[in-house]
Amino acid sequence: MKIEDMKEIPVDSTYEYHGRVVNVRVDHAKTPSGEFVHREVVEHPGGVCIALEDKEGKFFLVSQWRYAQERVLMEFPAGKLEKGENPKDAILREVEEETGYQADGLEEIGEFVPTGAYGQETVHLYYAKQGKYVGQHFDEDENIITTKKTLEEIIEAIMNGEIIDGKTCVLAFKLKERKERYAKKEIRTDCSK
Repeated sequence: MKIEDMKEIPVDSTYEYHGRVVNVRVDHAKTPSGEFVHREVVEHPGGVCIALEDKEGKFFLVSQWRYAQERVLMEFPAGKLEKGENPKDAILREVEEETGYQADGLEEIGEFVPTGAYGQETVHLYYAKQGKYVGQHFDEDENIITTKKTLEEIIEAIMNGEIIDGKTCVLAFKLKERKERYAKKEIRTDCSK
């Protein structure tokens, strides 16, 4: 079977729940082999996450109570997309709200799908340098503590279980690999002179 032949075709949908953040629907779909199956889908508008690096090479992290996990999680600054919102606009808004700083030299690092089996959420990952301070302004329901760590400290915190947030783990390792590849490229360039 070819990848392009793997698509399942929705036949009909029934919504089981409409919420402020997610909707839940059950689809009746036809598989490539002609079978009919039920697929549960959690609709989510997606999110954004940023690794914001300060002038000393440390990254901003936010700690906040995560109700579903029943504990405080340490994460890179992040937020939910509003319906139809451009991810770049969302991350610029979220980084200011949570850190108080603007993002200079915003670079997209990729995407992360937290739960592809049933969730539509895609998190857009970014990197930037700390820009001008404009002041924090949290949402009404947010209580956030902001800290900073080096990338090495973040990786160690992931490895020892202090940081378990998926988007933060993915972005930290992507950023680490990106920096290592960039450093190797610079070394090769310098050697060729």
